[in-house]
Amino acid sequence: MKEIPVTSLQRLPIYLNYLKSTLEQEDVGTYVSSKAIADALNMGEVLVRKDLAYTSAVGKTRVGYVRKELIAALEEFLGCDSKKNAVIFGAGGLGRALLAYPGFKNYGINIVCAFDTNPARCGRLAGKPILEYKYARPGIHQTGAQLAIIATPASAAQEVADILVECGVKAILNFAPILLNVPDTCVVRNMDVAANLAILSSYLNE
Repeated sequence: MKEIPVTSLQRLPIYLNYLKSTLEQEDVGTYVSSKAIADALNMGEVLVRKDLAYTSAVGKTRVGYVRKELIAALEEFLGCDSKKNAVIFGAGGLGRALLAYPGFKNYGINIVCAFDTNPARCGRLAGKPILEYKYARPGIHQTGAQLAIIATPASAAQEVADILVECGVKAILNFAPILLNVPDTCVVRNMDVAANLAILSSYLNE
């Protein structure tokens, strides 16, 4: 993968979602320009063009990109064309919502199961198993999961992260309000909902 700023990487799925969502429209054309994408998403044209330059997509002067080729280039860059298994730790409200969410498949991600310490939460949801926490290690190895979502209380998150690293998981999406200590071989993206709401709230005071 080309070296790409995190902010640019975060925008690529937005472009992909937009392009896919417009495919079914009757008036959609073969080509799409960076300006059309920028206008639709309320972004700058130069910004969009720079972001797309990180992919293998090649635009044509005055006509733009072949829409389907651009979608394919974005999917390739984001790894959507190769299926990756993921597991969820924590089957409370957030964990169950994520387990049932069908949108992950658009990015080549297959949520295979969830784990929870509460036996009352175990069973099946949206056709996927929720297993007891004690089965985490064999479950991860059996599914070959490379990705994981932590949706546990903060007090349990580090222990979960240690298990994930031990089992060879390479990337973690962490919803627990705690900074995880993991080796450089594992990438962590923190999603502190309260902190992000606080940031949004600060804009209301301007």
